Amino acid sequence: MDSLDHLAQGFVVAARPINLLVAFLGSFIGTVVGLLPGLGPINGVAILLPIAFAMKLPPETALILLASVYIGCEYGGRISSILLNIPGDAGALMTALDGYPMAKKGLAGVALSISAWSSFVGSIVATIGLALFAPILARWALAFGPAEYFVLMVFAISCLAGMVGERPIKTLLAALIGLVLATVGIDSGSGVYRFTFDDVHLSDGIQFIVVVIGLFSVSEMLVMLEQSHGGQVVIRNTGRAMFNLKEMAETWWGTVRSSVIGFAIGVLPGAGATIASAITYMVEKNLTDREGTFGTGDVRGVAAPEAANNAAAGGAFVPMLTLGVPGSGTTAVMVGALTLYNITPGPMLFEQQPDLVWGLIASMFIGNVMLLVMNIPMVGLFARLLYVPNWILVPGIAAISFVGVYAVHATTFDLVLMVALGIFGWGLRKLGFPMAPLLLGFVLGDMMEQNLRRALSISDGHVGILFQSPVSVTLWVLAVLVLVAPALVRRLRRKR
Repeated sequence: MDSLDHLAQGFVVAARPINLLVAFLGSFIGTVVGLLPGLGPINGVAILLPIAFAMKLPPETALILLASVYIGCEYGGRISSILLNIPGDAGALMTALDGYPMAKKGLAGVALSISAWSSFVGSIVATIGLALFAPILARWALAFGPAEYFVLMVFAISCLAGMVGERPIKTLLAALIGLVLATVGIDSGSGVYRFTFDDVHLSDGIQFIVVVIGLFSVSEMLVMLEQSHGGQVVIRNTGRAMFNLKEMAETWWGTVRSSVIGFAIGVLPGAGATIASAITYMVEKNLTDREGTFGTGDVRGVAAPEAANNAAAGGAFVPMLTLGVPGSGTTAVMVGALTLYNITPGPMLFEQQPDLVWGLIASMFIGNVMLLVMNIPMVGLFARLLYVPNWILVPGIAAISFVGVYAVHATTFDLVLMVALGIFGWGLRKLGFPMAPLLLGFVLGDMMEQNLRRALSISDGHVGILFQSPVSVTLWVLAVLVLVAPALVRRLRRKR
């Protein structure tokens, strides 16, 4: 009952006119930022942080604004994934696997609306979990050390083999290419330059936005130009704008499962929406894909990752508020926002700043309703992007991509590298390599290396630390099962 009483007080805070206004503005800005490929929630929150502080907003109002942007970005990232096959952020990678094929089938409106609904369910489940179980889940998250995080990421990579059915080898090779790209730059342990070819522009490594724009945006533009040159008909029919009750029932339990799993993964500091969406996509494929339609435009393959990445975003607030440990890169920026107001997040925050904490949680409920109401009516508007002719659409995507990449370091080298990666990605796509595992491997590569280094330094170089804890052993067993089980199931089906 204490939690419900505190939540009621939080709704009083969240219902103040200024807080309702910033929640609406943050939700709208977040959706737009998420729609633009490569920007992502970290950039959106980082851009608004100095503005919020300069406007001298109260701390709870500033945090509500940043949280609304964060959640809005998770909603918006699906739009470009579904319509253009270009993930708005890393968490929307898995959505493109079935969302874009649905758009090509003339079901863009259905994909957009069901993804908005599943995003809403995922965020609501996460917010309820945050309100009821935050202290308990924070203690559970402490059981994950560097070794457990490393094995968790190995498990996420191994899950990729089950995503694409008959192409596990190419999937794992793509993930390994992503891991290789993540090693470019200065070795954080020794300071040695790795794979930079004595070029100073590569000393900081390859930026995420360069990789995602190159592999997805540029390669997709080349595919679109190739189709136009080949005389293929581009599908313009966007179909109905709303999912029906049958599609809602078909995806409901998968959405709930993915929301719970995504929230649990989001609670782990540093795990993030990318791992959550990858794991839940694999889980739903193995549990429900009896027809082998995942990856070809299955509505369940859109709902599951969208519920998971939004739930993971909500789960990332648990360690931030209860332990003072950022659960994601975006919540790390929010921790910085709190320090600007001389507020230290941690175990005492719920007692010392109840209005701030519970006002934030209540505003997340309100913000999610705003986002659902905002996104569903705009499905038709978003879907009309498919009516834009290629001779306008391709240059438009190119202009947004080049400006976004150039804004990172303001160097032409990044533009050249983006084009080179785009041509490389186009070649891989022609050979049947999926792009999502490659980008996932790139995103996880640095985190895997850092956690492996920490685990080995703790144990004086003994590899056995990776197999000591029950959590690590369980994850290793699951990783092996995920790799072996699909092949065994296929063999059994052939025998039958």
